[in-house]
Amino acid sequence: MADAFLSLSHISKSYAGVQALDDVSLIVKPAEIHCLVGENGSGKSTLIKIIAGVVSPDEGQIVINGKPFPRLAPMDAIREGIQVIYQDFSLFPNLTVAENIALNYELSRNTRIVRWGEVRRLAQAALDKIGVRLPLDAEVESIPVADKQLVAIARALVQNARLIIMDEATTALTEKEIRALFGVIRNVQRDGVAVLFVSHKLNEVLEIADKAMIIRNGKVVVDADAAALDRNKLVYYMTGRRIDEADYDYVPQSKQPLLEVSHLSSPGNFEDISFSLYPGEIVGVTGLLGSGRTELALSLFGVLPAMRGEVRIDGQLVRIRDIQSAIRHGIGYVPEDRLTEGLFLDQSINRNIVIRTIDTLRQAGGLLSPARLEAHAREWINNLSIKTSNPELPVKSLSGGNQQRVVLAKWLASKPRILILNGPTVGVDVGSKTELHEIIKSLAGEGIGILVISDDIPELLHLCNRILLMRRGRLAGMFERAVLDENKLTTLLTESTTIGSAVPSPQVQ
Repeated sequence: MADAFLSLSHISKSYAGVQALDDVSLIVKPAEIHCLVGENGSGKSTLIKIIAGVVSPDEGQIVINGKPFPRLAPMDAIREGIQVIYQDFSLFPNLTVAENIALNYELSRNTRIVRWGEVRRLAQAALDKIGVRLPLDAEVESIPVADKQLVAIARALVQNARLIIMDEATTALTEKEIRALFGVIRNVQRDGVAVLFVSHKLNEVLEIADKAMIIRNGKVVVDADAAALDRNKLVYYMTGRRIDEADYDYVPQSKQPLLEVSHLSSPGNFEDISFSLYPGEIVGVTGLLGSGRTELALSLFGVLPAMRGEVRIDGQLVRIRDIQSAIRHGIGYVPEDRLTEGLFLDQSINRNIVIRTIDTLRQAGGLLSPARLEAHAREWINNLSIKTSNPELPVKSLSGGNQQRVVLAKWLASKPRILILNGPTVGVDVGSKTELHEIIKSLAGEGIGILVISDDIPELLHLCNRILLMRRGRLAGMFERAVLDENKLTTLLTESTTIGSAVPSPQVQ
C-alpha cells in the first residue's frame, strides 16, 4: 500500500514446532494509532520482535517506508524510524533525564567529544515536542514510573522516530498518569508519528485507537477501525468466547464486622483512616499515586506498622506489629508486584504453593514427605485451575495469570479470614482476569473478607460493593457501588479536592 509506513504481509514464525505467528498481515499508516490486542501467548511479542528486527520471520514480506527488507536487522529498523519502548523502558538508571534522552544520538555522530550543551538542548526540545516538563539533571532512577515512560518517548523522538511501538505502556501507571500519557501520544500523532500500542486493557484500546488488530493463537482474528468495535466484541475476538461477568452480589452474613479499622495513622504515609469490613464483603480501596492506599495495605499486613489508631478483628483489639502477627490473626496479602514480592521465580510451582504452610505438613520428627507436599500443591493447582504441564517446573514458566493464581494458592492454603489483594489482575489478559474475578467472588462467598487495592475502575465496580477513595494519605470518601459508574468514579479519582462523606457500613437486616 503506497501510503503505508509499515506493511507486513503473510508473516509466519514457529519455535521448535510451535506456531507463534501464522499468516499475519499488518499495515500501519503515518500518524495512525494502531492497537495490537491479544491474550498472553497470542503472538504479540513475537510480532513486535519481527518489526524491530530482533527476530526473523520464517515466511512473509516486510516493507518499511516503501522499501522491502528480505532480512530486517535491528539497525535497519532504527534507521527507518522504528523505536520500541519495552515494559522496562531500557533506560540507564544512573544517568540523568537529559543523558537518557539524547546521549545515544550524540554518540551515534562518532565524535570524540560529547557536547553536553547540545545534549541538554536536544533533550529539552524533545520534551517540549510532547508537551511535558521534567528535570533534566535528575537521575532516572529517582523519577516516577510515569516520567520514565515520557523519557523513553522523548528518546525515541530524538532518534527521529516515525513509528513508536509501546508494549503494555500503562501496566504500572495510575488512572491520572494514563490520561497524561494519552495526551502525549496524541501530541506525537499530530507531529505525524505513528504509534503501535500493545495492550490488553480494553477500555484503553477503545479510547486511544484509530484501528485495532486482534490476534489469537498466532492468527489475525480481526483488523478493523476501532469505532466499529466495543468491549464485548473485543473480548469475544480475543478469547473466542462470550464472557458475561455478573457483578458480585454481596449478601451480608453477620452483624459483627470481621475487621474494624479506627483512626489508623502512620505519619508520612496515611492519617486517620476508619472503615469496617464484613464477612463475605469485597471492599475496594483506590487512589492516585501517593494516596497512601498501598501503605494502608502494608500496615494491615504488618510490613509498615501503624503508629496510632486501633484494629479489631471479630471485635477484639489486635496489635499488628509485624507480618507474623498479621498471619496469626488470619490476614493474607497478595502483593501487586508478584515477580519480586510474591514468588520465588526459580523455584518450582509446587514449592511456591506450599511455602506458607510447610510447617503444618511436617510429619513426626519434623520430616517432610515429598509425596505429601506434592499432594497438597496439587490440590490447590486443581482448585484454582493453574495451567501447567508439570508442577515441578519453575513458577517463572507460567503466564502472568497463572503466576497470580500461585500467589493466591499460597495464601489460601493457610486459610486466611481476611485477604488483601493489591492489584490482583495487573499484567494479566482478559480471559485470566475474568477467571481471577470469579475466584475472588467465590472466596468472598465462602465468608472471607476481601480488600481490593486497585485503580482499575471496571474491576472495582464489578467486584466491590463499597469503594474507599484515598487522597494524600486520607480517606476522601466512601461510596456504595450503586451510586457510581465508570465516569463518576474516574472523575472522583482525578479530582484534587476532598470529596464526599463516609456512608454507613452495611448491616444485616
